[in-house]
Amino acid sequence: MKFTDILGVFKQGKSTARSHMKNLIEMAAVDGNFDSAEFDLLKSIAKRNSISESQLKEIRSNPTKVEFEVPADPKEKFSQLYDLVHMMSIDKSIHQEEMKLSHIFAVKFGYKKERVKEIVETIQGNIHNGQNADETMKRSAFLIS
Repeated sequence: MKFTDILGVFKQGKSTARSHMKNLIEMAAVDGNFDSAEFDLLKSIAKRNSISESQLKEIRSNPTKVEFEVPADPKEKFSQLYDLVHMMSIDKSIHQEEMKLSHIFAVKFGYKKERVKEIVETIQGNIHNGQNADETMKRSAFLIS
């Protein structure tokens, strides 16, 4: 692999991470209440994705500058959906708009529309039971294939 190929993968990963932060911010704000638990989760996910707090503030201030991007890697795609469902349920109160948005993201990520409800419910249950994204992906393999 050439250096330019490696650089391209890095840039794609960084832009996908920025898109993911924008999606998480949208999920946190869709119910009209962006609370401290949601913000703490957002900061944690941003750190995991090498997004600084200043970059996060920039994304939150200028969301239209960040283009929606679907991760190419199936594991990353599932991980992002897991994070979105986690954000939706972190405050223990799932608003109808959050549920709709989680279904929209799942479809945009390429999951079959007829399985989306079950995928989201499976992720919710696994989050509730303390399973991480990798464990949840293994448990959901039959749904996401």
